[in-house]
Amino acid sequence: MINSLSVMTQRWDQALTKIEKRLGEKMIFDSFFANSYVTEIAGSTIVVVVKGTLAKNVILTKYRQIVQDAVDDIFGVGYEIEFITEEESQKREETGATRTQTTPQYFQDAALNKSLTFDNFVVGTFNREAAQAAKLIATAPGKMFNPLFLFSNAGLGKTHLMNAIGNEIKKNNPQSNVLYISAQSFIDEYMRFVKGDRESQSIRGFFKSVSVLLIDDIQFLENKVKTNEMFFTVYETLIKESKQIVITSDKQPVELSGLEERLVSRFSQGLVVKIEEPDKNSCVEILRQKIAATPLDINKVDESVLYLLADKFSHNVRELEQVVNRLVFSVYNLKGSDAVSLQDAIDAVSSLVGTNELSTQLNEQKIINVVADYYNLTPSQLTGKSREAQVALARHIAMYIIRNMIQDVSWSKIGDMFGGKDHTTVMNGVQKVDKLLKTDEPLKQAVEELEKRLKS
Repeated sequence: MINSLSVMTQRWDQALTKIEKRLGEKMIFDSFFANSYVTEIAGSTIVVVVKGTLAKNVILTKYRQIVQDAVDDIFGVGYEIEFITEEESQKREETGATRTQTTPQYFQDAALNKSLTFDNFVVGTFNREAAQAAKLIATAPGKMFNPLFLFSNAGLGKTHLMNAIGNEIKKNNPQSNVLYISAQSFIDEYMRFVKGDRESQSIRGFFKSVSVLLIDDIQFLENKVKTNEMFFTVYETLIKESKQIVITSDKQPVELSGLEERLVSRFSQGLVVKIEEPDKNSCVEILRQKIAATPLDINKVDESVLYLLADKFSHNVRELEQVVNRLVFSVYNLKGSDAVSLQDAIDAVSSLVGTNELSTQLNEQKIINVVADYYNLTPSQLTGKSREAQVALARHIAMYIIRNMIQDVSWSKIGDMFGGKDHTTVMNGVQKVDKLLKTDEPLKQAVEELEKRLKS
């Protein structure tokens, strides 16, 4: 006699295939049999949960023999199927009437990272839409944008947002059952279930208790046919009950070629949001916030350090976190200081980039910082888009000095330093300063003073 719930579940799925074929009418199957699942075993009786009282009554009065024939074919003679509704199943659990142990055994290691919240998530132009959507979801889970699908390259904050959503929901409703897992965890649990290592509870039955599902890196389900099928069933069950689903991926839904088309279609029906790579100013703010959370004193960190590191490590947030860890180790732990100079920064991260490359960048950033300081501006104002006369003049002076003091720097490279300006704009700015220097004595004195400070 088979008493493994996982084996019974697999065989019930096979029986359903036979039932659908014998019925010959997909509408009837979808209305009364689809998404039914095994919830418990009592001797030779297999208890199956169906959609509702109507489904239960129709099956028992009109299709009992078709069901029994399919069960005899798949399970062998001697088994019975008892149909109950979801409401009846819940009452059994509440009264302790279930015939098997119902303590959840799935995803026992799943947990939210309590340190990842909206409060410490830096919002910039690159991730504003994703952050706003995440906050809306956390405020009213299951009410809008279901599912929320976030995609981006690695290390841009998807996991942070996912945990922030979960933590916010738990803060507002501590009783909410929020499950945060990776797609790989789902695959691992499903495989254990298939092998019979999870005997007490159907995996589909387990997800009935989940209020919010947060699943990371859905691309790992690509080309996993059976796991796709199981996830589709779980997905449909949660969506129909208005339970919030949040999904992350390194690809947008239409690029997930190894997933079932019906899953890709479902993902696209929600809200799909891309997180871009952070701009330089956002990287500076991310660095500022992360350094402030360390033993280093953010007020003793040279401003040019932030802009230098933001420029060299702006591919993703994870890189910036790595840089902050290097600073803490090198400056605080090894040197015993809570202040960070430009040279400290170079010493700390040169192994990640290269001393020569950093030194060149240091000179570029140093020029921007010195010119900004001379004209009582911030580096971001100097490299920004302001057309105010004083700011524009200071910007052109900085371009002029960079062009004259640093060897082999191209017009395009200078343009990149100043917010992506094209080479023609840079050339015009430098030529304007060069021309003014011949007649404007105060400007000539200012440039000479700046060059003197830079050489000291």
